[in-house]
Amino acid sequence: MTRADFMLRLRRGLAGLPLSAQDEILGDYETHFADALAAGRSEAEVAAALGDPGRLARELRLEAGLKRWEEDRNPSSAAAAIMALVGLGAIDILILLPLLTGVVSAIAGLYVAAIAVFISGGGILVAGPFFDPPGGPLFAVLLGLGLMGASVTGAALLTIITIWLVNGLVWFGRLHYRLIKPAIQPEPSYSERGLS
Repeated sequence: MTRADFMLRLRRGLAGLPLSAQDEILGDYETHFADALAAGRSEAEVAAALGDPGRLARELRLEAGLKRWEEDRNPSSAAAAIMALVGLGAIDILILLPLLTGVVSAIAGLYVAAIAVFISGGGILVAGPFFDPPGGPLFAVLLGLGLMGASVTGAALLTIITIWLVNGLVWFGRLHYRLIKPAIQPEPSYSERGLS
């Protein structure tokens, strides 16, 4: 593979990252090629030593997604980290994806339930005193406030559980990436180690 082919495939794989991050990464690899060529290695040797540019791009996207989650914990960065992890293919999709789908569906359903309880609590709070409820108007007001408070508490707990889930996936991705990284990086040659 030539330098141009490698850089083109790497650029395509980095699509979606901020342009400044893409330029920095591509600049680093251009420098790597230039240094290796100055040391007498061919473009094909350098490209072979670097490995598959598509795989390399997925690893770099994973690292960028994980950094984004660590810096800015919001739903968008959580989704980016999870998608980068899945894009790397570092986890067994046949086992983890159905489990993750079930957990995410349950959490989403509980969020919808919390919103429904909040809305019904608001309805009881506002309309309850006017319809002569069984416990009286004060009971309706307190019941409405109680339902709204319970739904807010439930949503807060779900948010904490969601953050723990994303942190667990990020931890798993980093651990898995560290375990597979030696297998995907070629062993340096004797000349690169300074041995003859």
